[in-house]
Amino acid sequence: MSNLIRSLGYLRVEATDLPAWRDFGVKVLGMTEGRGPDPQAVYLRMDELPARIVVVPGEKDRLAASGWELADPAALTRLVGVLDEAGIAVKPAGADELADRRVSHLISVDDPAGNRLEFFCGAALDSRPSLSSYGTRFVTGIQGMGHVVLPVRDDTASLRFWSEVLGFRLRDSMRLVPEHLGLPPGDRPLWMRFLGCGPRHHSVALAPIPAPTGLVHLMIETETLDDVGRAIDRCGRNKAPMISTLGRHANDEMVSFYVRTPSGFDIEYGYGGLTVDDDTWVARQTTAHSVWGHRFSGGGGH
Repeated sequence: MSNLIRSLGYLRVEATDLPAWRDFGVKVLGMTEGRGPDPQAVYLRMDELPARIVVVPGEKDRLAASGWELADPAALTRLVGVLDEAGIAVKPAGADELADRRVSHLISVDDPAGNRLEFFCGAALDSRPSLSSYGTRFVTGIQGMGHVVLPVRDDTASLRFWSEVLGFRLRDSMRLVPEHLGLPPGDRPLWMRFLGCGPRHHSVALAPIPAPTGLVHLMIETETLDDVGRAIDRCGRNKAPMISTLGRHANDEMVSFYVRTPSGFDIEYGYGGLTVDDDTWVARQTTAHSVWGHRFSGGGGH
């Protein structure tokens, strides 16, 4: 199946402390605050979309859904057919949900691990420029907003769903040591899978890493290395908990650091990620997490 899904479009987060998220998104990440239909929500912009991260009030901190963009209604109709054929329950969005998401078409499903996925097309654009007060510019466009690392329990079922049903391409696998993840030793290997749907090396990674919030981390990419350095400085000024040093990943070559969000999951903040051509790319097994750096503290990882 060809790639019907183009990129990661947005995240919806339920949070217990919205003012903290507003400050974190603007003052630490360098995003701009947008406007939206929910007066209680925090809308964080990276580009011409009205929001890439939408934070809504919740009784606990968790990832409510990841949103995935398709080219047009015809592609979405084809995806619905593929999901139906695979026996996946599809929930079409009502008028209220479409208005809330500011898209023309939307469906939602749960993957085998229970991660809520929303597939959409026809996103409304915001005509006001998204100008960061720190001059930060993010890499989005055809690469989408970045990548997510989602927790999965069943590697076989999840890999089959994301690759065979959704059409993502396996770009790399990484063998993990259970003890390094705080898990009991086992005789079966644990795998982290990196999958792509466009030119970005991976838009989703599936990891056997416990994540109470339903998200291990979100990666966002900036246009310059100086943007990353300035963000490190802002973490210090705003007492945002950096949980890794700067480092370069072995597989997607991203130079990045990790910082903990007010909701407890992490943001990987990076520059210089690899883009790939599926016609020439060969999936390999990665044996090292990073070429250098990325020394973690405080329970972070990957």
